[in-house]
Amino acid sequence: MIKVIRSFVNDESGATAIEYGLIAALVALVGVVAFTALGDTVTKAFSDIASALCNGTDGTFVLTNNGAGSCT
Repeated sequence: MIKVIRSFVNDESGATAIEYGLIAALVALVGVVAFTALGDTVTKAFSDIASALCNGTDGTFVLTNNGAGSCT
């Protein structure tokens, strides 16, 4: 019985899987924080591009409150 308990205590086969899980969680957390921080900047960049394309075709670009836009 003592031999089985010692074997169980010294067994580290699941440690690698746990480490990979923690690394994946950390990468996901960093991604969420980065996308949240850069969200407004990216939205503004795409709105500027859409506005330039719309104005280039003699249209008027209108940006709504939810971030969507239309060219008329």
